[in-house]
Amino acid sequence: MDPVRNPYAPGAGQRPPELAGRDRELRAFEVVLERVARGRPERSLMLTGLRGVGKTVLLNTLRSQAISRLWGTGKIEARPDQSLRRPLSAALHMAIRELAPHHRAPDRIDEFLGVLKAFAIREDPNKPPAKLRDRWQPGIDVPATTGRADSGDIEIDLVELFTDAASVATDVGTGVAIFIDEMQDLSADDISAMCAACHELSQTGAPLIVVGAGLPHLPALLTASKSYSERLFRYQRIDRLDRIAADLALTAPAMREEVEYEAKALDALYEASGGYPYFVQAYGKATWDHAPHSPITAADVRVAAPEAEAELAVGFFGSRYERATPAEREYMRTMATLLPAVDVSEAVPTAEIARSLGRRPASLSPARDALIKKGLIYSGERGTVAFTVPHFARYIRSQPSE
Repeated sequence: MDPVRNPYAPGAGQRPPELAGRDRELRAFEVVLERVARGRPERSLMLTGLRGVGKTVLLNTLRSQAISRLWGTGKIEARPDQSLRRPLSAALHMAIRELAPHHRAPDRIDEFLGVLKAFAIREDPNKPPAKLRDRWQPGIDVPATTGRADSGDIEIDLVELFTDAASVATDVGTGVAIFIDEMQDLSADDISAMCAACHELSQTGAPLIVVGAGLPHLPALLTASKSYSERLFRYQRIDRLDRIAADLALTAPAMREEVEYEAKALDALYEASGGYPYFVQAYGKATWDHAPHSPITAADVRVAAPEAEAELAVGFFGSRYERATPAEREYMRTMATLLPAVDVSEAVPTAEIARSLGRRPASLSPARDALIKKGLIYSGERGTVAFTVPHFARYIRSQPSE
């Protein structure tokens, strides 16, 4: 098999050659776009799921849908300990620039950009002012407006900023969509402000929506911030592919290269990948490179599997495991031993972890909190934790004890 023609693409956020199993989500977003275009009220959207299920790929695809409808769009990736102001300002600047050529009043665009600049450069009043050399200046060539989106209270400012951005979109007869990846990494204040702004927009029917993507505990973070968040957003859980979709993700690209799979080869690939899109691409790529010819057989999968597993062990699992301290690794090893052999996203009671280690639960809180902050585990329900990465427990059990 020619490796140059290998169609599979295991990569972070890299769109697979066949986006299988996501038709429901794509159709639902088309309905959202059409309803907003007709002036109907619609909720913002939150995509949640484990790592490796294709949230970023889906987020990018939804953005492409919005762009095809001539919406103004911008995308950011949230990061821990980073204020929302700078990246959100850049994203909204991009979105409004997309709408500007269609607006009949350039002064109206400049007016909004002045508000956007004021929002971007406003510093948090609860923090010491940044030194002059550290102050960030957005690339907006208009003076900052005074008295709008510049109070320093992120919740007040974001409501005003989104309201003004939606007003520009209304002038053009379209909408604005802001896409936020890794949304669980926003600070508590920024999450609260985002909820408040989306709540205001939903009440007025303004044509601006937020599409967020995050780990499974994102809904809990939103609800903890604002109690009405459980009704404010449309939540979509992105999970592993079913057998039909996983087979399609493998066979459709292969057919375009005039290559086929034997049924038993597809059985073996689904068993190895568990239907997780990233794993489907990783095992598919390794199998293609090892197969001598078409059709691809179960024997080809068995020969290629160790290479795929070795690559996952370094790039997907190992890079995450290495970020943990010895105490955090001990915590995760204990989690892994308490999970069944076939682990997907099962939760482990924190009390059980403490009991296994012979420690008081409170003494393990620093390790647990650090692992949550690093995005290696999450707490979907009070008193439990689970891995954010599928099959991570299996990988940890294969590692030698330290």
